[in-house]
Amino acid sequence: MRIGMVAPIAWTCPPSGYGPWEAATSTLTEALIRRGHDVTLFAAGGSCTAGTLRVTAPHPYEEGPLDVKVWEALHLGAAMTEAARGAFDVIHVQCDFPALPFAPLLPVPMIVTLHGFGPPSVRDAVLPIWRAYANDAHYVAISDADRHPDLRYAATIHHGLAPSAWPAVAESAPDAPLVFFGRSHPEKGPAAAIDAARAAGLPIRLAGIVADADYHATEVVPRLEDPGAVWIGPLAGTERARFLGAARGLLHLIAFDEPFGLSIVEAMLCGTPVIALRRGSMSELIEEGVTGFLVDRLEDAPAAIARLPEIDRARCAARARLRFADDTMAARYEAVYRAARAMKLQQLAMDETPRKLR
Repeated sequence: MRIGMVAPIAWTCPPSGYGPWEAATSTLTEALIRRGHDVTLFAAGGSCTAGTLRVTAPHPYEEGPLDVKVWEALHLGAAMTEAARGAFDVIHVQCDFPALPFAPLLPVPMIVTLHGFGPPSVRDAVLPIWRAYANDAHYVAISDADRHPDLRYAATIHHGLAPSAWPAVAESAPDAPLVFFGRSHPEKGPAAAIDAARAAGLPIRLAGIVADADYHATEVVPRLEDPGAVWIGPLAGTERARFLGAARGLLHLIAFDEPFGLSIVEAMLCGTPVIALRRGSMSELIEEGVTGFLVDRLEDAPAAIARLPEIDRARCAARARLRFADDTMAARYEAVYRAARAMKLQQLAMDETPRKLR
């Protein structure tokens, strides 16, 4: 199948550090290529792929001055022009809603992955455009928890990862720390993770970007005065895998209804169990007592930390490989592509019939 894959242009594909949407897009692209598909990836300058790369924006807009509206329009225009000329069998959009108005104009189906609505105020503001094109594009949710009742979905497909990039660690060292991996932002809960680790009497290492400087300065930095808490900063690639694999457990004490959470799957693939607040998609990703524990209150986290030795790390990794492998994700998207393609061909045939009769 000829697939046009349209990535966001905030970061490169794959990202060198932060960039969850780009990471998911890149992983799917490479998995589809390995499965024999002809994939053209539209991404920011600096990206790489085993397929065909199309670059409009010279670099990601988060890494240098670019007018986001201008370069996103140029980026989408390049992809939609090729789709309109019949270069693809399907066009898959991973960069939110701006491409939706093109969907009814294209001779090929548009698949759109919804990577999350954001807080309720943002969700309510963007719903009109998602509703307007619900019959023209094929929406894929990244979790059942993130589905909106007003929209139609072709499927829910969890993100997958290449297991080989996340080697399983059979046992954690006796002095292994707890870890936090994510943005330093109130919704991700790094301060809560530090408090839980301190209450459990264990060290914690925190990695990620600072997304809210005020929160980081007032809530995280003062807690780093405890010698058991260390902020490392952004990590990527093998460093990220080593960081997660060497951990006693990952703390994901979020303060919002998270639509997915790649770091959870990354940790579980390494055999590292996860403790998370029971919000958003957490109950879809974490199997209680198998790959981690879910808690209903922050106060319950220290007790869950004490239970981490109950988790069989080999079983944790095996379950994650079974449920969240990139090949599994790609196979599920293939099914969506085939169904969408069949529907589009039927629609085009029906549109052509009246012309023949005239």
